[in-house]
Amino acid sequence: MTDLPIASGRLKNMASIGQAIHQNKVVTKQGLLERLFSLVFSGLVYPQIWEDPVPDMEALDLKPDSHLVTIASGGCNVLAYLTANPSAITAVDLNSAHIALNELKLAALRYLPAYEDFRRFFQHADNEANIEQYDRLLAPLLSESTRAYWDEAGLGGRRISLFSKNIYRYGLLGKWIGVGHFVAKLHRIDLAGLLKSDTLEEQEAYFEQQIAPIFQKRLIRFLCDSPLSLYGLGIPPAQYEALAEGRPMADVLCERTRRLAAGFPLKDNYFAWQAFDRAYPDDHESALPIYLQPAHFETLRQRADRIRLQRRSVTEVLRGQPRASVDAVVLLDAQDWMTDEQLNDLWQAIVIACQPGARIVFRTAGCASVLPGRISAEILGRFDYDRDMSEAMLAKDRSAIYGGFHLYRRRA
Repeated sequence: MTDLPIASGRLKNMASIGQAIHQNKVVTKQGLLERLFSLVFSGLVYPQIWEDPVPDMEALDLKPDSHLVTIASGGCNVLAYLTANPSAITAVDLNSAHIALNELKLAALRYLPAYEDFRRFFQHADNEANIEQYDRLLAPLLSESTRAYWDEAGLGGRRISLFSKNIYRYGLLGKWIGVGHFVAKLHRIDLAGLLKSDTLEEQEAYFEQQIAPIFQKRLIRFLCDSPLSLYGLGIPPAQYEALAEGRPMADVLCERTRRLAAGFPLKDNYFAWQAFDRAYPDDHESALPIYLQPAHFETLRQRADRIRLQRRSVTEVLRGQPRASVDAVVLLDAQDWMTDEQLNDLWQAIVIACQPGARIVFRTAGCASVLPGRISAEILGRFDYDRDMSEAMLAKDRSAIYGGFHLYRRRA
């Protein structure tokens, strides 16, 4: 499943991530913030990825002979893309914890006895039977480095034990969401109450009456003014500025939380369930990530060997592909972290690796694409920007936390 060993040491992980996000000297305030972010980002961040794969697949228009290169993150999207039947997916990530999670998901998909076992493992992830099946069925089949990651002992026992405690409450994002619930309780607000709504109108009313006022609290607005407040979302200092776009951060967060809470029916939005209940529902299969929906299980199991995991930067991986061999690229929001030099290196690699007509999708914290004015005109001139499709896919993105969805096509 993986072709590179996973670095289990957190310092090695920090070094790899630091190369991607450190843009300022350590003696500066911004440099210190960047290094603190690389520290907190070096462990498990996203048990669930927060980009919606449905608009991704519509924009990418994957075909049976497509080769997709994507940043892996928590792996939900990597598996979702398999339902579109591409011939190969190369999934990359600098974070060894995310590679370990992806490998575990692939092993569970291929070797757990039945769909019910797979669903129990990753839907609520809070059952001791998961640990027993890991030890008996999965651990012997994992790479040495991935097994070492899940077997590593800490204050709460082995790391794999998180799958008996609801892993979605852990990781950097899960803990940040937990802080949000704690703050709401201090104001006597039950965030999970939103999920009792039956209509979009009820969702909107609950948000306006119960949740929106939190963002007007003086302490909350003060805390939101610091880039540190968004580290739990995986947002580094450079991305913080792009997200704010000159506005008070509390107002931006309120606006995007409103969309998450009331922009889509709850029966179809697993992002809202994780945000407001820290779990997936039992009674709405359409409110599960695509890879957990029963209709796709056998298909995904049959196609799991099409995924290749690599612990490298996406630029390195693209440079290693044969010329004109890639049909689609998913960059998530990684470019918000990059310097101009890194952006130019990345898109030069895309020019060479992608065939004419290839589609490249990414998201930005702010509304505008990060490319104009930052990569060379020669490189940018090799791509067409599909503004209409980009705006349409942003409107369909149920995670609701990004300001921009962007689709570029490689010119002939």
